[in-house]
Amino acid sequence: MLDDRLRPVKERVLARPARQLARWTSPTAISVVACLITLGAAGAAWQGAWIPALVLWLAGRTLDGMDGVVARVQGSSSDFGGYLDIVLDTVGYAAVPLGIAAWFGTPAAWMAAAVLVATFYVNTVSWSVLATLLVKREQTGALGPDGARFTSAPIPRGLVEGTETIVFYALMLALPAWAPALMWLMAALVVVTAAERVRWAGRTLRDGGR
Repeated sequence: MLDDRLRPVKERVLARPARQLARWTSPTAISVVACLITLGAAGAAWQGAWIPALVLWLAGRTLDGMDGVVARVQGSSSDFGGYLDIVLDTVGYAAVPLGIAAWFGTPAAWMAAAVLVATFYVNTVSWSVLATLLVKREQTGALGPDGARFTSAPIPRGLVEGTETIVFYALMLALPAWAPALMWLMAALVVVTAAERVRWAGRTLRDGGR
């Protein structure tokens, strides 16, 4: 819901450190390291080290925001880079709730994590296939105010996007006692997001046939 509004802000805030990073590393390396740090957050949650887990989660997400900026600074943006970034983000998004559930070790916690990850699966299909069809129909989508593409695939806006995921996971790690309830709440909102995209797709794609 907030990603489109915050992307230009992110570009401005991260531009300076991105220029420094661009001198000695690649966007791909940044994406991989960001994923490893996020997996570290999941592992810390598994051990009940909540403050380190929260710090690692926020550090990993901050670094993840750098890869695309560095690519644009270097002029090295590529379809593969955008693809790899999405795959690695998905790995991190699945790992953190599983790490939290592993610490609780209860059927209720595992059920909450499983439902949340399942909704991610449905939501991913709802936008990834739609993005393919939008590209097929030569719709631009996901553009910044200056016409520059900020994502590798056009992703219609939804109630829960990257920004909201960062906030929800941060709350889960900061308030672990509330984590299962937050997982259920987030899962419900992700279902709404997927439904919104299906409805949007129905209006947008219906006239094109199969």
